[in-house]
Amino acid sequence: MSEAGNLGPQSLETGKAAAYRVLARKYRPSNFSELIGQEPMVRTLTNAFATGRIAQAWMLTGVRGVGKTTTARILARALNYKTATVDQPSVDLSILGEHCQAIMEGRHVDVIEMDAASHTGIDDIRDIIDRVRYAPVSARYKVYIIDEVHMLSNQAFNGLLKTLEEPPPHVKFIFATTEIRKVPITVLSRCQRFDLRRIDAGALVGHLSSIAAKEGITVDDEALAMIARAAEGSARDSLSILDQAIAHGSGTVSAEAVRAMLGLADRARIIDLFEHVMKGDVAAALAEFRAQYDTGADPAAVLTDLAEFNHLVTRLRFVPAAADDASLSEDERRRGAEFACTLSVRVLSRAWQMLLKGIPEVQSSNRPVSAGEMVLIRLAHAADLPTLDEALKSLEGAAPQSNAAPRVNGAPAGPGNGGGASAVAQARMPASPGGAQTMRLVEAQPVPETFVPAPEPVAEAPVVPVKTLADIVALADANRDMAFKVLLKRCVRPVRIEPGRLDVTLTDDAPKMLLNDLTAKLRAWTGRNWLVSLSKEEGGQTLAEMETTKRENAFSDAKSDPTVAAILARFPGAKIIDVRIPDVPDVEEAEADLPVEPAADDDET
Repeated sequence: MSEAGNLGPQSLETGKAAAYRVLARKYRPSNFSELIGQEPMVRTLTNAFATGRIAQAWMLTGVRGVGKTTTARILARALNYKTATVDQPSVDLSILGEHCQAIMEGRHVDVIEMDAASHTGIDDIRDIIDRVRYAPVSARYKVYIIDEVHMLSNQAFNGLLKTLEEPPPHVKFIFATTEIRKVPITVLSRCQRFDLRRIDAGALVGHLSSIAAKEGITVDDEALAMIARAAEGSARDSLSILDQAIAHGSGTVSAEAVRAMLGLADRARIIDLFEHVMKGDVAAALAEFRAQYDTGADPAAVLTDLAEFNHLVTRLRFVPAAADDASLSEDERRRGAEFACTLSVRVLSRAWQMLLKGIPEVQSSNRPVSAGEMVLIRLAHAADLPTLDEALKSLEGAAPQSNAAPRVNGAPAGPGNGGGASAVAQARMPASPGGAQTMRLVEAQPVPETFVPAPEPVAEAPVVPVKTLADIVALADANRDMAFKVLLKRCVRPVRIEPGRLDVTLTDDAPKMLLNDLTAKLRAWTGRNWLVSLSKEEGGQTLAEMETTKRENAFSDAKSDPTVAAILARFPGAKIIDVRIPDVPDVEEAEADLPVEPAADDDET
């Protein structure tokens, strides 16, 4: 697209010198054919315009820089497209129309752009509602473009609903937002929604290359790949970075200049660091990390690039065609494929998890270099360790088998023993592409087998009988779990208690995890498994309620006692504050304690 054919904002010339325009404005798309990466939306709009099924409102959503506002202006231009031969909405905007220039420059009287971030109130929406009833001045439609619509207040959204649902035939609404989840569903349901996708890195590289050619700028392919990766799918961000790189390199953009400008690490050196870590070579990994830091690379950026390469290797293992990505360097394609054929998925997944945890540590640390080195040490140490399932398999392989082959010098005889190497040593050997063993880029070393004594049998805990809820409370008291004892007495209503089974109902204020805790504690306290379930039947009283009832009955009985009543009458103002019943020994036991006298002889008088 030549500069003369660009319908974006034109530069204001002052005398003979023209004011400089940044690349993001100079090469802003002016029609649907110039939009990159949004083919599904363009196809939908083309079919809608061709059949006359034009919506009354559109909602454009996507990350920053993918072209939401630009698409809104192009859509407004398509709605009001008019030439000497065409007088209807059209997506074919190859010829400049009557209203096109003013719309793309944002100065058309019938295309009103409003930033919702600075016009959030109901008064701004009332102004729109008052003006929509008037016909457009010169265009076919009066188009309202509201950017960052999620910033509107709830009152503003509510005030817009009726007009949005039944707008006048000459009014169209176009909304744009980066936070679609903050837009009320009542507004979304009245709009035709388009999700603008992140632009593919390969498409961005091609777009940047064409713009650099038009500007007469020499740019390295590796530099373009760096810029495309740093833009994260945003065309505007990529052009802004390219603009900065051109200024940084005085008209020539090299990979070294972009790397220094963005604080990135050399991708080839990232691959070297990855190899050192996977070999478990801590010294080499730390030296490489320090060298990259000394050249200006940010520690968190180094670990982030390391995580990206780890992800690339994992992806190449399952999708070899991913190596065709235009944003990848030749080293990333070749060496990434080699690692994908050698490293196991378990090792790659473990490294990914450790990097995800380590990157925030580096970003929040007061000493990011030291934090980054500690992350690399953990990675290198873990690379030389078997995974959990491999360790278990090695232990199972080392365990004596009833039908095992004869052992020679502590190792199984036969050709399958790896020349006397133990199962642990075999687990350290490099795995095949389809294998499940841990991969380390080190040679396998024979490990002497050690004798592991069998564990001594542990005596089972005696089973404690439980017949009532009071027995469970007594167990809690015996195990000094006072808090749980209080919960049992206050919140549990017994329904049925059998050996190994307990059906209860709970009070409204019972904790949600009470039944799970009760199951675990019964197993620990009684030495057997319990099934504790919530019954639909109405349970009995809680122990706390039973104690309260018993206490109230004791007070009532005390008040009705004649002696107590006489005391209360004798001392005005006296009251009963507590009732204590002393323990009375059993009658038979009391009689047994009395001295036994010999029976009197019948002849005695």
